[in-house]
Amino acid sequence: MKPIHNTLGLIAIVLASLTTTYAQDPLPSWNDTAPKKAIVAFVEKVTKEGSPDFIQPNERIATFDNDGTLWCEKPMPIQLFFALDRVKELAPQHPEWKDKEPFASLLKGDVKAAMAGGEHALLEIVMATHTGMTTGEFEKMVKDWIATAKHPTTKQPFTKMVYQPMIELLAYLRANGFKTFIVSGGGIEFMRPWTEGVYGIPPEQVVGSSGKTKYEIRDGQPVLVKLPEINFIDDKEGKPVGINQHIGRKPILSAGNVFSGGDIAMLRYCQSHPGATLQLMVNHDDAVREFAYAEPDDASLKAAAANGWMVVNMKNDWKKIFAFENK
Repeated sequence: MKPIHNTLGLIAIVLASLTTTYAQDPLPSWNDTAPKKAIVAFVEKVTKEGSPDFIQPNERIATFDNDGTLWCEKPMPIQLFFALDRVKELAPQHPEWKDKEPFASLLKGDVKAAMAGGEHALLEIVMATHTGMTTGEFEKMVKDWIATAKHPTTKQPFTKMVYQPMIELLAYLRANGFKTFIVSGGGIEFMRPWTEGVYGIPPEQVVGSSGKTKYEIRDGQPVLVKLPEINFIDDKEGKPVGINQHIGRKPILSAGNVFSGGDIAMLRYCQSHPGATLQLMVNHDDAVREFAYAEPDDASLKAAAANGWMVVNMKNDWKKIFAFENK
């Protein structure tokens, strides 16, 4: 039998080797292209004491859009899948939905027709399925749903439809003293129950759209009841407002994606920070491994070009998109 000290020495060498390897490549799912180089260079210059671009840890704020930036948003945003399942569940209590849009189309399985009503139809669906309960009841509902719900195309759990390169980026930033936040147009109370387990982002670091709530005493206990009224829409120009209200500091790094122009204002707000900044715009150009789509007017790509933001092309810049890929 080998001496114990020799075995321990071998283990120490292996662990040191692994640590060195990780330190050399903190973003293993990223190809060695311009975005990866820009990220590493940015982190190094803002965290190196004595650097002219050094930023104190308390100012190292990074904000990330969620849908299409941290996880898949096609064939439709995941929160909408939740809402559709809730419509089916609640339908027996609402016989009038059989003849009322957008619910009638949803119950027939025609999502496209239901969404023809645009933002108004979406708000009707959300108000009908996300309110009339306490915040605690809604949290449990979301946790139970997301524990089993699966993506219709990949058949993977929705919690596995997160982008592996972005998971690595979040971890890399936190390892270098950054505080990472989600700033999303999605519902804040839909995201908070699961973001810590999936992204390592706790609920208090999630900024999103919200409905109004009301304080009540039920069975001798204080509760917050979700009302069918909009409180705040955290999208487009609302994102800088949400950042100011919830975070109170401008981010020095922001990441969004090329869909509906929803992240342009956030990236512009980030760039207005007086110190060094970095803006990332994820471009969905890989129809084989994910989905290929863009805005009809290319607003986000045009904004990226005009402002010098880094465009991350899924097809060429990411070795792997999802952790479950065989490659």
